[in-house]
Amino acid sequence: MTSAQFRKIALSLAGTSEHAHHGHPDFRAQKKVFATLGYPDENFAMVKLTPEQQSEFIAAHPEALAPVKGAWGLKGATRVRLAKTDAETAGAALTAAWRNVQPKGRPAKS
Repeated sequence: MTSAQFRKIALSLAGTSEHAHHGHPDFRAQKKVFATLGYPDENFAMVKLTPEQQSEFIAAHPEALAPVKGAWGLKGATRVRLAKTDAETAGAALTAAWRNVQPKGRPAKS
């Protein structure tokens, strides 16, 4: 997976736009960040999962995904090692993160 491929998948989700967050490209839906690229460096991305989702994804893909260090990681922020991630895994993680920022009570359509 390249950062260009990650970006393409993120932007394919309905209502997603690209901005910048702390000097890194980010992806937002409903004005909320659900993923970023380039942190801590260009080899990584981040998706904002729930702690439960994070545990499931990491168990299934331990070489590709890991919690972000510190409190953000405990809350579900998940580091994606791009070189170890395939499009299917990235797409599933991005879709889960995107759904997490959708308004409650309204079904999210990707």
